[in-house]
Amino acid sequence: MPKLQLIATCPMGLEAVVARELKLLGYEDQMTENGRVTFTGDELAICRTNLWLRTADRVLIKMGEFKATTFDELFEGTKALPWDQWIPEDGEFPAQGRSHKSQLSSVPACQGIVKKAMVEKMKERYHREWFPEDGGRYVAEVSLLNDIATLTLDTTGPSLHKRGYRKLVTEAPLKETLASAMILLSRWTPDRPLYDPFCGSGTIPVEAAMIGWNLAPGLRRSFPSETWPVIGAQLWEDARNEAIDSVRDDIPLQISGSDIDPDAIAVAEASVKAAGLTGEIQLATLPVAKVRLTGDYGCVITNPPYGERIGDPEEVQRALRQLGALTAGNPSWSSFVLSPSKQMDHYFGRPAGKKRKLFNGRIECALHQYLGPLPPRSRKEEP
Repeated sequence: MPKLQLIATCPMGLEAVVARELKLLGYEDQMTENGRVTFTGDELAICRTNLWLRTADRVLIKMGEFKATTFDELFEGTKALPWDQWIPEDGEFPAQGRSHKSQLSSVPACQGIVKKAMVEKMKERYHREWFPEDGGRYVAEVSLLNDIATLTLDTTGPSLHKRGYRKLVTEAPLKETLASAMILLSRWTPDRPLYDPFCGSGTIPVEAAMIGWNLAPGLRRSFPSETWPVIGAQLWEDARNEAIDSVRDDIPLQISGSDIDPDAIAVAEASVKAAGLTGEIQLATLPVAKVRLTGDYGCVITNPPYGERIGDPEEVQRALRQLGALTAGNPSWSSFVLSPSKQMDHYFGRPAGKKRKLFNGRIECALHQYLGPLPPRSRKEEP
């Protein structure tokens, strides 16, 4: 199969995590930029990355890139791209756009030009003046940055954080992609206990269980590119079979979570059930002050409430102090706490060994990493 240029988009701060995920999938020819990782792959790579990427938002086909300072340049550059090789005669092909620091600043106008150019390209191929657009969906996007137009086709549809298991949400829920990133950035492995004392709707415990069992996060959902003739049903079936064969649900898990809000725990239990993990994750309605950690060399991975999200400032500070006391009493445990607080170390009671800037939506946070000892080698899972 010919190599394609593909783009995995992601929130700012997660580029290196997405790049590592791609390398583990075998896609090492890549380039990292702000909010995206461009890599090469074939049609099967479209299927595999949509099914497997835990921290990316979308997988796009890079159709082309060129300078565009006028509408004529945008039209001609877009028309020259091989849209007809991907979009069939009945395909639905809306155009979306965004512009930053570019002369072509009107996004609606740019979308209109791109759509018009795509139609002209399709006319040349299919020899007709009108297209019904009642078939599969092929969303094109023009992204203008510093007068450079990048044209893509979206293979994903709804963002990859929509795994399909979270039917209900609590207030200010943590996205599945960010929860996965927190776990992947920690040193947690499935042979170690994991506890989330502010579990909310249960996203961190569920994502941890999926990582522990090597469950592909996209296995329970669908993608618009599943209907694309160029890719074909067989490649999607091959990718899904690979994902099913890779599941390791014989690994015992020690994953627990709690929250002071019983309604949040009810939502979390629904998410656990929808993810097919009932019995594998222990949940309880409990304030952090009453949490008792069991086992050694575990990881607390959590997203405590904060003023910008929810919670009275004094209550938030008290909860962070209680969290610090919890882990202080369990010196073999490590803690990974996502918070925007500049005084996190003060409340926690000790300085973080590492801090990594991440964004929870538009809120700039840091993943504060309070590292305990690694388990002895004998405790680690045999390769």
